[in-house]
Amino acid sequence: MLQPFTDASKPFVDAWRHRELFRAILTRELQVRFRGSVFGWAWAILAPLAMLSVYTLVFSGALKLDAARTGGRFDYAFSIFAGLIVFNFFAEIAYRSPLLLAEHKHIIRRSIFPPQILAWIAVARALVYAAIALAVLLAGQVLINHTAHWSWLALPFVLLPLCLTLLGVVWILSTIGALTSDLNHLIISIIPVAMFATPVFYEAGAVPEGWRWLLYCNPLTVIIEMLRAILLRGEAPGLSAYLGALAAGLALFYLGRTLFMRKKAILVDII
Repeated sequence: MLQPFTDASKPFVDAWRHRELFRAILTRELQVRFRGSVFGWAWAILAPLAMLSVYTLVFSGALKLDAARTGGRFDYAFSIFAGLIVFNFFAEIAYRSPLLLAEHKHIIRRSIFPPQILAWIAVARALVYAAIALAVLLAGQVLINHTAHWSWLALPFVLLPLCLTLLGVVWILSTIGALTSDLNHLIISIIPVAMFATPVFYEAGAVPEGWRWLLYCNPLTVIIEMLRAILLRGEAPGLSAYLGALAAGLALFYLGRTLFMRKKAILVDII
């Protein structure tokens, strides 16, 4: 009777069991990221700050025409920045995943190492930088638009289906990437195009209704729309939209995990 629950919880139990290993590798990767640079971790703040500043300067003039609808001169710049945070989170995962196992083959081959834990580490590392960018966005809202919303407390709940989705993406892409190097070249070609198939520079409501269903086939669409609602407009995410995103995230999570675990023995031998 408890078997379905046990099977469903197994990936999370497995991650918790290897939490010390997870923490050690994640800490090392975060330390290595800016090693040798003069400003160190300041770059993690300066990069999104520079991006937000550029968007604000470029788009604030055009926003004068839309201020009555959006409620602020800089909302379009903030809207683009919110979309980019989600897309860049996904892009970092997509670019890295095909070579993830090869990147860590020295520890996978020399010890009894659980390679499935690498997906959690990859998502956690990218989440740290996404969280810094989100903090810059929130600070911009307070300092420039002079607004703060209680809905910001819902931010972790919106990030949950996104992280589940990206964990599934890591397992799927790392599995295929270990089997063929063509995937890495394909990802490099697809990601720039995928940005325009994602509502980063526009909102889903601006797409003609007949084509909107196609946009919502992209799992990032709902996440970006919910993120904009809670961060920029102070609106709670719609329950149906959130549950749909959570269900899609869980489906991709378990699909990716199942695929990876079935091929794990082969992958360890060929990397």
